[in-house]
Amino acid sequence: MTISIIIPTYNESKYIHRCMSSILKSKTADIVEVLVIDSLNSTDNLNDFLSENDAKYIKSIFCTRASQMNFGASIAQGEVLFFVHADTILPQSYARDIQNLLSTSDLGCFRAKIDSPKFLLKINSFFTRFPFLWCRGGDQTLFITKKVFQEIGTYDESFVIMEEYDFLRRALRNYKFGIAKNSVIVSARKYKNNKFWKIQLANLMAMRMFFKGSCSPKEIKAKYTQILDLEY
Repeated sequence: MTISIIIPTYNESKYIHRCMSSILKSKTADIVEVLVIDSLNSTDNLNDFLSENDAKYIKSIFCTRASQMNFGASIAQGEVLFFVHADTILPQSYARDIQNLLSTSDLGCFRAKIDSPKFLLKINSFFTRFPFLWCRGGDQTLFITKKVFQEIGTYDESFVIMEEYDFLRRALRNYKFGIAKNSVIVSARKYKNNKFWKIQLANLMAMRMFFKGSCSPKEIKAKYTQILDLEY
């Protein structure tokens, strides 16, 4: 199966270098394109870097990750859509891992290792091997056949946060989800300005509001950003 890599970005020129390096280092003939869908509100010079790195840069008219990913999916040529965060580093075997897992599953992701030697973050990384929804996150990537992606109904663009959780909750009702044994490396930048337990509190609050169902995505994002100091 051919694979389209889709990377939604918002002022990611400082972080996307290692992601692109990991993609290109192990790129196979199955990877037909790398689509970088930049936010309308981005103000960095991301295009200057990507023009030299075999990626197609598209300045979108959208300002949310869900909308950017849906747009990327709508123009992707591959049979498989592989959604990747710009600050994530892929394992060398990523293309083969995706092919192998999708031979027995409809969609899946990688385990994740947070790019930090801190013990508590290693615990967080350990739990990404389990199939529970609360162990997931968009930084673990998501790969899915285009056919199944369209059947599920794409990302809900009303979700300005937790769009991956909403999508997976719908997907898990009728489709088989798998987790690759290899891990992506996830940036620890969130932990630079926030203490570990503060981030866990923000995550817990967001998950409770999400599962409660009575809070809008905008309310969830407002509470999350109120607790944390984020640079993006």
